[in-house]
Amino acid sequence: MLESYVTPILMSYVNRYIKNLKPSDLQLSLWGGDVVLSKLELKLDVLEQELKLPFTFLSGHIHELRIHVPWTKLGSEPVVITINTMECILKLKDGIQDDHESCGSHSTNRSTTENTKPSVKPRRIQQAAPTDPDLPPGYVQSLIRRVVNNVNIVINNLILKYVEDDIVLSVNITSAECYTVGELWDRAFMDISATDLVLRKVINFSDCTVCLDKRNASGKIEFYQDPLLYKCSFRTRLHFTYDNLNSKMPSVIKIHTLVESLKLSITDQQLPMFIRIMQLGIALYYGEIGNFRDGETEDPTCHNKDMLGNITGSEDETRIDMQYTAQYKGQELYSQHEDEQPQGWVSWAWSFVPAIVSYDDSEEDFLGNDPTSAMHQQKAQTLRDPIVSIGFYCTKATVTFKLTEMQAESSYYSPQKVKSKEILCWEQEGTTVEALMMGEPFFNCQIGFVGCRALCLKGIMGVKDFEENMNRSETEACFFICGENLNMKGLTYLTNSLFDYRSPENNGTRAEFILDAAHHKETYTEVAGMQRFGAFYMDYLYTVENIIGKGSANQQDFSPGKSEDMGTVQEKSTKSLVIGPLDFRLDSSAVHRILKMIVCALEHEYEPYSGLKPDIKDENETVLNPEEVASLEEYIPTRHTSITLLKCTCTIVMAEFNLLDHLLPVIMGEKNSSNFLNTTNFQSLRPLPSIQILVDKINLEHSVPMYAEQLVHVVSSLTQPSDNLLHYCYAHCYLKIFGFQAGLTSLDCRGFYCLPVPIIPSFSTALYGKLLKLPTCWTERSQIAITEGIFELPNLTIQATRAQTLLLQAIYQSWSHIGNLNSLSVNEALMNEIFQTTGNLYKQGFGLTTLRSRVICSD
Repeated sequence: MLESYVTPILMSYVNRYIKNLKPSDLQLSLWGGDVVLSKLELKLDVLEQELKLPFTFLSGHIHELRIHVPWTKLGSEPVVITINTMECILKLKDGIQDDHESCGSHSTNRSTTENTKPSVKPRRIQQAAPTDPDLPPGYVQSLIRRVVNNVNIVINNLILKYVEDDIVLSVNITSAECYTVGELWDRAFMDISATDLVLRKVINFSDCTVCLDKRNASGKIEFYQDPLLYKCSFRTRLHFTYDNLNSKMPSVIKIHTLVESLKLSITDQQLPMFIRIMQLGIALYYGEIGNFRDGETEDPTCHNKDMLGNITGSEDETRIDMQYTAQYKGQELYSQHEDEQPQGWVSWAWSFVPAIVSYDDSEEDFLGNDPTSAMHQQKAQTLRDPIVSIGFYCTKATVTFKLTEMQAESSYYSPQKVKSKEILCWEQEGTTVEALMMGEPFFNCQIGFVGCRALCLKGIMGVKDFEENMNRSETEACFFICGENLNMKGLTYLTNSLFDYRSPENNGTRAEFILDAAHHKETYTEVAGMQRFGAFYMDYLYTVENIIGKGSANQQDFSPGKSEDMGTVQEKSTKSLVIGPLDFRLDSSAVHRILKMIVCALEHEYEPYSGLKPDIKDENETVLNPEEVASLEEYIPTRHTSITLLKCTCTIVMAEFNLLDHLLPVIMGEKNSSNFLNTTNFQSLRPLPSIQILVDKINLEHSVPMYAEQLVHVVSSLTQPSDNLLHYCYAHCYLKIFGFQAGLTSLDCRGFYCLPVPIIPSFSTALYGKLLKLPTCWTERSQIAITEGIFELPNLTIQATRAQTLLLQAIYQSWSHIGNLNSLSVNEALMNEIFQTTGNLYKQGFGLTTLRSRVICSD
């Protein structure tokens, strides 16, 4: 009977995650076609073991679980699993953030996980499947594959909560449904066939709401903030490509998500908590927390040896890609033994691929003793890693920043209510986030968007600059514009995604991927990125190449445990960021709103997730011999970052009001003055004088050794290191500015600027600087320069009349003078002399010209 094959598989999944189930009762109900289970408790230790995250589950339960099995139409109708109301509460494991100097403390759940490690693999139900001569093993395999490929999962009311310090982050999804679809992404009963080795699935999320609230010392939320995200719906398409019918692991996996409208709302009280959550995500990404192997206690010296992502000597550099042993000699500095290292973020993410897309090992118990299936299982372990493409696409995103204030009700005993006022808004169109990986040696991430703008909304801190009675145009409210309009650009941000009707997957062909660093660099250029997006484009590429034969003469000395020559491992990490034409206006309304956001972000200080190591040189560092030094010089991995700004326009408008005396002290670390009175004068001058700066191109390049700590310890121990090794012990920075020019302009009542009057004609300049990594390791060598800089300025001309100089002084004083602006005098005669007498710009003026300037300084 089919029940004897299908039932144990379904029961194994249910029994794996749910406590206190009686297999006999479950089996009888399942054979009846429908199962209804209520008030179920999840096996939290199993979830922690399989997720392998530095979180512990405080609670997890399911209100109701329904399983519908259409036994009479099992080959044509799907099995439907419905979960009604599922809630889980998580928190960081104890010892991760409580003590950053010592990482030996662990939660009770960690001990439980270690004690129950043998149960990580799902326990198989001890029930032998009867042999039916009418059901051959090949048919059973085909049927089970069809059943598993077409299972429908429906979750109604999914609640996830995360608590940390005074933060309560909750995610509530009204409905989530996963089902199999056909070629046109419509619901269908499909299976993998010899002619179409493809499986497609869709996951629809309805009404996703994300809340971020603050709780008091007793754990109670006194009042609820506006939701970060309210009733957002999105859909995900999954596309699996197999090499043959017997493949358990797809060769190509595509998971793409599309959101039509994403509206985020952040209040001043939520902002520090939101930044804290972002820091948690970055720390998890870089492996700065929770980085130890499953089943092992964390060594108290882990922050000094084995912690992934903690590179000494720089706060913003993190070792993210691979982990290495504590002893480094020559090229062994960049080699690793996989079985000796803790699990990094790439390994952790990659470990989920088989769990998501392959069948469970326990299914083999119910397929009979088929020698062909065992043979395929052995072959599957030797196949190459699949290609995984993950994408997130958003048509339009809006982020609104709000200021809140408490308001009491008319009654004395009525609770206080929170009233919020929108002051700042960020709008973005055509957003794309794509990641492509194939195992750990290749990872690529591309981020881009078509256009964006930032607007001022309503008044701020008592200054009614954008209230309805001010009659200001939308042009003035928008102080930042970058990129193009989505209606004019088209759907280029969806190119080659599963939502693009022109993509290979939607036309019955197999997609081709660029997995070679050289070919990738030729294809994904800055020009190609700007053509696809227009506003912003980022390309991050990390590759590991094994060069066979290169450096093999010394490789065996560095890896005595290996019996074969693995060649030289070469790592490459490059980041390229391009920002399209942008127009940025620094007026008093925009500046004070931005500074107010910074003040709100600094109102609460949380303990960092990880601390930096002191720059202490190891006294027992091994001195390398000449052969090892030569091997080390062959290749030293670096991280290279390039940032390019195209056609940048920055306008500094004369301040109409000045609140810097209330905002800057908080930013500089002083306490905020609570006695703030709204007495600031608002001077709406028209025309409003401004300084306008135009730059054709700005290019910033930064390079740093990938493993600075280990490299500096090795090189500093050498008696006479070569110039090449010393070069890689520095962080290098190149800044090039092309076509910089500045002038004076004015803003009229309609929100438009007049033609600028030139003050600084176009010129170009360049700056180079380098900084020695871990300078404490070089204390015995005073001849080694710690810093060095080179400044080049071929020519510079500054020209201004007396009237223009007075206007520049008035604009400067409007920002530097604290308090009212009564001392400033910009009259109509001064404005007419500057902006109307364009034919005699150099009358009563002065000029300053510098030719062929080159300044070199070092320390």
